[in-house]
Amino acid sequence: MAKSFKGKINLDIRDSVPDWEPFLPPKAREGAPNVLLISWDDVGYGTMDVFGGPVEVPNMRRIAEMGVRYSNFHTTALCSPTRASLLNGRNATSNGMATIAEFGAGFPGISARIPFENGMISEVLAEEGYSTYCLGKWHLTPGDETTLAS
Repeated sequence: MAKSFKGKINLDIRDSVPDWEPFLPPKAREGAPNVLLISWDDVGYGTMDVFGGPVEVPNMRRIAEMGVRYSNFHTTALCSPTRASLLNGRNATSNGMATIAEFGAGFPGISARIPFENGMISEVLAEEGYSTYCLGKWHLTPGDETTLAS
């Protein structure tokens, strides 16, 4: 939503008052929480000790002991479709990611191209004034858009 201009425009600029607010990027509200999204490849719920698995994850256990235990997420057993779904909340085929990105083909649901209208959580957060950053393996780029240099 566009912010309205609250300055004053007169015939002579010396009698005018600027208003920069409509042109500034959005800022997260005061006290807005930090958001951290972690995606681990090839790790199911049964892997971590938090859910009874053999791998000790002390930081995840600490978070779980504070009451945060998310476990209602469908995984496709493939990294690209699962990652795409996690990043925007859409079904893998709605994201064009019914397979890993390198195997994309020119068919609905398997193009390996996430449609523009399937906005990512990072885009939603940025609109609310958050700074976003991605680190690590992406694996959402279609194979025909990569080279040995990328």
